[in-house]
This record gives sequence, structure tokens and C-alpha cells, in this order.
Amino acid sequence: MSDQDIKTDNRPAFQSTSVYIDSTATVPASVTVSPFCVIQANVRLGDHVTLGVGCVIEEGAVIGAGASLGHHVTVAAGAVVGEECEIAAHVSIGSEARIGARTRIGEHTAIYPQAELGEDGFIGSSASIGRFPKAAATSTVKSQAGLPPLKIGNGYTIGCSAVLYAGTAYGDQVFLGDGALVRERCTIGRNVVIGSGAAVENDTRIGDYTKIQTGSYITAYMELEERVFIAPMVTTTNDNYMGRTEKRFESIKGASIGRGARVGGGSILLPGIRVAPETFVAAGALVTKDTEAKRVVKGFPAKDLRDVSEDELLPED
Repeated sequence: MSDQDIKTDNRPAFQSTSVYIDSTATVPASVTVSPFCVIQANVRLGDHVTLGVGCVIEEGAVIGAGASLGHHVTVAAGAVVGEECEIAAHVSIGSEARIGARTRIGEHTAIYPQAELGEDGFIGSSASIGRFPKAAATSTVKSQAGLPPLKIGNGYTIGCSAVLYAGTAYGDQVFLGDGALVRERCTIGRNVVIGSGAAVENDTRIGDYTKIQTGSYITAYMELEERVFIAPMVTTTNDNYMGRTEKRFESIKGASIGRGARVGGGSILLPGIRVAPETFVAAGALVTKDTEAKRVVKGFPAKDLRDVSEDELLPED
């Protein structure tokens, strides 16, 4: 197809055996449109956009200059894809979603409606970004009605097969490993790391520069302050009734973990405890009660052992 073929200024919709371009679409001559593409009403494509085979760009969508869409990408109505984005094959971008400039998205990823992704991001293949939750009838999760869309700042990295729910906001430079799961109504600070296979349940706040390593489980209704370190395979809990009695709905609460605290691999934190700032929880500990600041605890159950070495403490704010 020549450049002249896809100009749409003041003419009827362009149709061939392989391409449909609505007459109201803006398609500059520098755009590359592959066979079997559909470009609907009021779409705006920037200069030098490339559309792979079978792309569908729905009504009112905007694709920024220099963006490249792989084969069979769908951009739903009203969505915006920023300049110089690279969208791989079979990606689905939901209605009114916003993808910031220079974002790269891997194959078979789904971006759900109204999700807002910042600039210079990377998303691996088969990820699910901004999906809406559906809780079990017996779950302690609160009502899902009226969740705001997912929002992510600039410079993020999201691994393959990660699942991020709607209603959660992320700061700049977050990193989520392959297979990470983050539920709804969470707040994730800037430069947070959530490792491969780690799970963060609903209604949890994670402070700036906190690191959660591979396979750890952060339960619902927790707070992790700034610069917390969670080693691999840590388990946190929030329900002393373990699913029995109506009392659990009133008292369900995860641990709160203070600034700079470190929790060693394979440790277990019981519901509602306070891990004080700069606590060092040794690997494999069972923490059953509140800790004191700048103290090492170890054992099963954990017992207070000694002060944390001064050279390990964070600078004061």
C-alpha cells in the first residue's frame, strides 16, 4: 500500500480487501498500515506510526508519533498510546487507558480500561495490568464498587505474567518481578521492589525504597514503612480466627513494619504485631509480639537477643 493510499483528508472511508480506515480518522502519509487493519472514526495517528497485521484501533483512540504496534494489537475506544511506544503482538489496551511515551509492552499483555501508565516503562509478556477483582462470597475483602483505575508513575518495570489489580497507585521507578501479584487499594511508594512470585494483598501500604524478595506473602491490611527489607519466603498473617466466626471481620489486621526494619528469610509474622523501626528479625523466626526498635530477635518463637550494630542502621532523616 502506498503512502497516498492511506491519506484521509476530505474523502470517504478508505476500504480495500484488507484495510478499513474511517473517513474521520487522521492518518498521516508517513504511517505504515499493514493488511487487515481497522482504523475507526476519529482516530488520530501521529507521524511515522507503524501498525502490524490485523491491528484494530477503535473510535477516538490516539497513537503518538513513532509508536510501533505489533500484529493483532487492539487499542480500545478513547485510549492513548504515547510517542515512541513499542507494543508487541496480541496486546490488548482497554478503553480510555493511558500509556506514557516510550513504554515497551510484551506480547499477550492486557492493559485494562482506564489504567494510567507513566512514561519510559517496561511490561513483560502475558501480564495483566489494572484488572478488576472479584472476591469470593466469604472473603473479608471490602466492597469492590467504585475502584479507581490503576496508576503507575514513570520508569517502572513489570515482569512477565505479573497481575496488578485496579485501585492501586504506584510511585516512580517501581520494579515488579515475573509473576508478582498486587491486589486492589494498595499504595506502593517510589523505587519499591516486589520480587518474582511475591504477593501483596489488598489495602496495604508500602513505603519508598522497600524491597520484598522472591516468594514472600504480604497479607491484606498491612503497612510497611520506608526502606523495609523483606527476605524471600516471608509469610505474614492477619486473621487470628483463621476464617471462623464473625469476630474476624472486626479484628482482621496484618503486621505493621517500621522504617528500616529487616525480616529474614522464611520468617512468620502473626496478625496485628508491630515490628519496630530498624528491628532485625533473624531468618526462620516466628514473631508473636511487638518488637523494640533497633533490636535483633530470633527463634521460634522469636526472643529479643541484642542491639542491632550501629554500622547497620540507616541515617536519620
